[in-house]
Amino acid sequence: MVIENKDYDEKIREKLKKAFNPKSWNETKTHDSWAVFKVMSEMVEGFEKLSKIGPCVSIFGSARTKPDNPYYLMAEEIAYLLTKKGFGVITGGGPGIMEAGNKGAHFSGGKSVGINIELPFEQHSNPFIDNDKLLTFNYFFVRKLMFMKYSQGYVVMPGGFGTLDEFFEAVTLIQTNKMVRFPIALVGKDYWQGLLDWIRNSLLASGNIKEEDLNIFKLVDSAEEAAAHIESFYKKYHLKPNF
Repeated sequence: MVIENKDYDEKIREKLKKAFNPKSWNETKTHDSWAVFKVMSEMVEGFEKLSKIGPCVSIFGSARTKPDNPYYLMAEEIAYLLTKKGFGVITGGGPGIMEAGNKGAHFSGGKSVGINIELPFEQHSNPFIDNDKLLTFNYFFVRKLMFMKYSQGYVVMPGGFGTLDEFFEAVTLIQTNKMVRFPIALVGKDYWQGLLDWIRNSLLASGNIKEEDLNIFKLVDSAEEAAAHIESFYKKYHLKPNF
């Protein structure tokens, strides 16, 4: 069933007309040049602030998860456990699972970092981020770069398209050796098992990935398992979170 929204369709139509409207070479060149400078500005600010935060683990998940949801409470506990093990916590800075992660880090006395994004709806910074550790980005790809560059591990809670995007981006970069490997904990067997079955039965069965690629991440079902997976990775390689 398709629900029509004439106002929405008209806005899309106008945006498309504007996008396809022919521009002069000078207009294109000027627009692209300013875009480069804006991207550079966001990168410089991100590098300067995040290079000082020390070892952190990023926690991802839905912005729509309510505080009474078991996964919200689990994310809060995971953040608490991680900070007690010497890690800070990075989230997308918004509500839901992101808020839970920052909240757990905040009340444990650990570093609580928020990498926010400007959106027309849904996204606003939560109150549990350290005052000097909140950044707000306009470009999603710059924001994702910051997560990749300054994380020592990922904890992926139940979420939507954005969570899947962050998860598969990290898996792809590790699989292709474009990023140094770090531990990834996929939390919630009931939530993620269907996806993993499809990956094994379709991607792996078709020869599009290797069996070893499934070892890039680990499916866990508790806060303790998630935190232990991150910690055990660095113990295995004789590294500490204060490197």
